[in-house]
Amino acid sequence: MVAHVGVISLGSCFPPLPRLPRLYSTKHKPFAVAVMSEDPVREWILSEGKATQITKISPVGGGCINLANRYETDAGSFFVKTNRSIGPSMFEAEALGLGAMYETGSIRVPRPFKVGSLPTGGSYIIMEFIEFGSSRGNQSVLGRKLAEMHKAGKSKKGFGFDVNNTIGSTPQINTWSSDWIHFYGEHRLGYQLKLLLDEYGDRSIYEKGQRLVKSLAPLFDNVAIESSLLHGDLWSGNISSDRSGEPVILDPACYYGHSEAEFGMSWCAGFGGSFYNAYFEFVSSPGDAQTARL
Repeated sequence: MVAHVGVISLGSCFPPLPRLPRLYSTKHKPFAVAVMSEDPVREWILSEGKATQITKISPVGGGCINLANRYETDAGSFFVKTNRSIGPSMFEAEALGLGAMYETGSIRVPRPFKVGSLPTGGSYIIMEFIEFGSSRGNQSVLGRKLAEMHKAGKSKKGFGFDVNNTIGSTPQINTWSSDWIHFYGEHRLGYQLKLLLDEYGDRSIYEKGQRLVKSLAPLFDNVAIESSLLHGDLWSGNISSDRSGEPVILDPACYYGHSEAEFGMSWCAGFGGSFYNAYFEFVSSPGDAQTARL
């Protein structure tokens, strides 16, 4: 069976919390946000996309957050996601994450092309269409490629990302911090605990979680922590392979963090021993990030 890039994940193995706070962004340079037109998707494909005609538009299923379509043209296929109720900030953040991963020259991701607003409300993103193979590919290759991305993707700003984004439909705060323990405690565990308290009023769990946050530091004693570019939502629904068997990852919630934070979703990613062996063999090998580009 052939699947297609952009099959929208639920963002995790569990449902998102309802009525969550509005996503907001830190200051950044916008990602190619398109000027409004009657049909901006068609306009871009027939101009900057180098196509002269769109031969077929077919829906791609698999998600509940966005609508997805494959646009077939005489210049190849494009993958388009639209959301009729959310502005372009969500897709802009996704595009920035995909672009950052793409620039590492390591694991394959769909290349983002354009983000913009829809004239009737909502937004869209146009990206590379990748035809999937029949499986998720070789686990050891996936492990090595992910390690290559972590080793190549570094930031001098510390831990965080240039914009806030979403994991599924849940906002993810990425305010920069020079300290991993502070970042993880406040913007990952602490933020999720606050959502839990606001939505369900469970102060007992909240207070237990806060005690955990305050006890994180000893867990990282004598550990050298470097910021690495993370996919951020690496569960089974966001992992596939192309027709040649090369691993592909998609639908990210990117940020720069402790590399092993990437495995937080591993309980529903299906990683086996060959994945971890290949990953840690590469990250412990001598050489610099340029190895990832060979």
